[in-house]
Amino acid sequence: MATINPDNRGLRLAVRYLVLTLIAVIFIFPLVFMVMSSLKPDLQLLRDTSSLRAFLPVGDISLDNYYNAFSRVPIAKFMFNSLFVTATTVALSLLLCSLAAFSFVFLNWSGKNVALSIIIATLIIPFETIAIPLLLFVSKLPWIGMEGLTFGWLDTYRVQIIPLVADGLTIFLFVQYFRDLPRDLIEASRVEGASWMQIYLRVVMPLSGPIVATAAILKFLAMYNQYLWPLMVVQQEAYRPVMVGVQYFFQLSTAWGEIMAYLTIITVPVLVFYLILQRAFIASIASTGVKG
Repeated sequence: MATINPDNRGLRLAVRYLVLTLIAVIFIFPLVFMVMSSLKPDLQLLRDTSSLRAFLPVGDISLDNYYNAFSRVPIAKFMFNSLFVTATTVALSLLLCSLAAFSFVFLNWSGKNVALSIIIATLIIPFETIAIPLLLFVSKLPWIGMEGLTFGWLDTYRVQIIPLVADGLTIFLFVQYFRDLPRDLIEASRVEGASWMQIYLRVVMPLSGPIVATAAILKFLAMYNQYLWPLMVVQQEAYRPVMVGVQYFFQLSTAWGEIMAYLTIITVPVLVFYLILQRAFIASIASTGVKG
């Protein structure tokens, strides 16, 4: 019989998986509580919060909270608004921020280090400090559309997208990743006569799957969970996102079961998006410890 010692690989692997399982259970508890609470009436929900029954499908279980949530809030419209705004912003952000990072890393132009430092410095500025000036600015911006020249972007999709497309974090992530790419590939491409745009499209971006997934997930979460900015710039229900819809449940009486049902519904796109990109996201995290 083999002696179990600290060098036993099987024991260390079992301990590692045990620790990871415990961490996963801790993080999944809020989701389980939310889903279970969405199936219970308010009185039972509040009563069960003091015991393990809050995490179990026991008692008066039904889908009434979901039916009531759909009748109180135009969930389909809000979901479309959020997904449209989020998807458009993520796509534009990945394009523009990766182009900006490409110029900072591979192109030589005067003042790029100063410009990059200023962009990174914006990370310490809370959005709340610029929200009011930004609101006043976009409320007077011109726009040429089907109706001709108009002024003011309020109550539109563009006011929720364009001001939030570029951000310092996404540019910084791309810059750090691009700096670790093999320079030999770039130099070989230049020798072969490739333009900078061809290098960006055919060399750099095909190698950047992990950081694209990471930046997409972070940007998706930031945009999908936007509350303050849409609340300030959107008054028409036709353009409101899902997070603003939460306030509908506090207007007359607080229905906690319906709130949990609503939160369960709007959490699904986030989980689906992460599951789609999880492999690339994990590869990005793993690659941070691999050099050379």
